Amino acid sequence: MDKLLIEGGVPLQGEVFIDGAKNAALPALAAALLAEEREVLLENVPRVVDIRTMCSLLREMGASIEEEGTSIRVLPRDLTSQEAPYDLVRRMRASVLTLGPLLARYGYAKVSSPGGCAIGERPIDLHLAGLEAMGARIHLHGGYIEARSERLRGAEIYLDIPSVTATENLLMAATLADGRTVIENAAMEPEISDLAALLKGMGAKIEGEGTEKITVQGTTRLVGTSHRIIPDRIETATYAAAAAVSRGNVLIRGTDPEILSSVIRKMTAAGVGIRSEAEGLRISSGERLRGVDVTTAPYPGFPTDVQAQFMAMMALAEGASIIREMVFENRFMHVAELRRMGADIRTKGASAMIRGVSSLEAAPVMATDLRASACLVVAGLAARGETKIARIYHLDRGYSRLEEKLSRLGARVRRVGG
Repeated sequence: MDKLLIEGGVPLQGEVFIDGAKNAALPALAAALLAEEREVLLENVPRVVDIRTMCSLLREMGASIEEEGTSIRVLPRDLTSQEAPYDLVRRMRASVLTLGPLLARYGYAKVSSPGGCAIGERPIDLHLAGLEAMGARIHLHGGYIEARSERLRGAEIYLDIPSVTATENLLMAATLADGRTVIENAAMEPEISDLAALLKGMGAKIEGEGTEKITVQGTTRLVGTSHRIIPDRIETATYAAAAAVSRGNVLIRGTDPEILSSVIRKMTAAGVGIRSEAEGLRISSGERLRGVDVTTAPYPGFPTDVQAQFMAMMALAEGASIIREMVFENRFMHVAELRRMGADIRTKGASAMIRGVSSLEAAPVMATDLRASACLVVAGLAARGETKIARIYHLDRGYSRLEEKLSRLGARVRRVGG
């Protein structure tokens, strides 16, 4: 199993280009199943493991997929299966996003139940309740969700929590439903708006994306189109954190600061120099950071996917800070690994108290999930000595060419087997 070796203490310098957002590309690939004719061309797709898994799933269903660079062409005209099997769903929860499109277009879907995951339970009750409100008949058996409907019908749906994947699944299903669907307390993440832009290009009639109330007027057919995936705001924040803890100076290109405003505000408050330039976002830090409190929340709040990376910054900041995790109940597993590197962190329930230390020491550590692994990379870049990060397959799920990008910024980082 591969490990990442990082020799810390090198200020990052230079430029890094941000890939397309994994969390926007995955629902976009699922949405391609709705097209009756013409291909769906997706551009700026990140080359990460989760994308490969979703492409494998679509191919298994019979879709034709062509990949070239950061572009993927999907032609789903002649699907031979409407099933998402356990072996693929267990690798990636986002496979459940095929449920809404398959049911809406074919009237049938069989998708393995994704269950919980390392960072929290994340049940799909909201997905199922919304589809049932639209007339779906759902049967759970043998670890699978089996859904049927002659044709979905428009409905008034209220989400108890603004779940991103539930909003996406129901939004896709509603595009081919008979009548008008209203999704209240919808997720407002930029990835939702990006999905809506793709669906509109395919012929869907959608209003209110990016707000708490999305309205969809169903149509009878959607067709292929071309669409460029938005930049990855979480990758942007990760490289910004890396530049900050290393006291470097990095230009982040190809990003969109407007969809990262909550993170920019907190990083600025912590003493990170952030400046918008014509070519991108300039991140600089020459002094010790300051402790800043953070509470995670659905968009436009501080993203839970940046909490771990920000904690690595606060571990080295002057003074104390408190991080409250209000989205997932088990997202402090990186704390034990940061402690191994000398961080002073105590947790109680959903809160972590961090007292900044002057330096971190390299140690063998283990990644527990995607963003926890990014946190350990950030910490390793600042630590004294060589940090060894195990189980980096988590990183490969969401970060493309991480070692290459960091090396170009001057980091001493390499991947080794075994």
